[in-house]
Amino acid sequence: MKVSIIIPFYNEEENVEALLREIRECQPDAEIIAVDDGSSDATAEKIRAISGVRYLGNGKNLGQSAAMYYGLQAANGEVCVMLDGDGQNDPHDIGKLLEKIGEYDLVCGYRAKRQDNFARRLASKIGNGCRRAVLPDPIRDTGCSLKAMKRECVKHLIPFNGLHRYIAALLGSAGKKIYEIPVNHRPRQFGVSKYTIGGRALRGIYDLIGVGWYIKRQILWKKDPYRHE
Repeated sequence: MKVSIIIPFYNEEENVEALLREIRECQPDAEIIAVDDGSSDATAEKIRAISGVRYLGNGKNLGQSAAMYYGLQAANGEVCVMLDGDGQNDPHDIGKLLEKIGEYDLVCGYRAKRQDNFARRLASKIGNGCRRAVLPDPIRDTGCSLKAMKRECVKHLIPFNGLHRYIAALLGSAGKKIYEIPVNHRPRQFGVSKYTIGGRALRGIYDLIGVGWYIKRQILWKKDPYRHE
C-alpha cells in the first residue's frame, strides 16, 4: 500500500526538522505532506528546506482541521495517516496503525499514558463522554490526532473548523469499520500549545449539534445513483 502522511504545522519552527526527519526514518517509502497553516515564524522555511517532503501552505491561519483536510485532498496514497506537528505523537506508532488498516477502514490511536496536565485531561474526558453520548462515535480519545484511514474514506468527510475531532463519528455513521489501539504520547519539548479549554468548550457545543444534525440528515448511496446498467 502506498502511504501518505499528513502533518499540519502552525508556528512549530522548533519542532519541524526533528519531527519530519523522524517520520522519514520510520516510514522511508511514504509520501510526507507537511501543511503550514499560515505560520508567522520560520515554520514554512524549515519545511521547504527538507528534501523529500511535500510542502503545502495556507495563505493564513485557518486551523488544524483546514490544514489536515487540505493535506488529505492532496494525498496520493491508498492510506492516509495523520499526526500532530508538535512532536507529541510518536511516529514509531504509525507502523502499528498500518498493520490493522487492511482489516479496518479507520484505525485510531488513543493516548494510554497522556503527557498533559490535569485540566486538559479532565476537559478531554468530559468532551469525549459528551460526544459518545450524542454521536455514533465508538472511540475513547478523539483528541489523539494519530489516525490512519483508507483513501476512499476521505469522501465522507466535510470541511469545517473542528472536523479533526469528528472523523470517527462521520465514518462510523457511513458504516465504516473502526479500530482503536494504544499509542505513545510524548511531552511537548518545544513551542507553545495552541489548545485553550474555554474556546474548545464553547465550540464543542455547536459542533456537536451541527455534526449530529448532519449525520441524521445525510444521504448515503449504496452504489453510484447515476450509473445505469
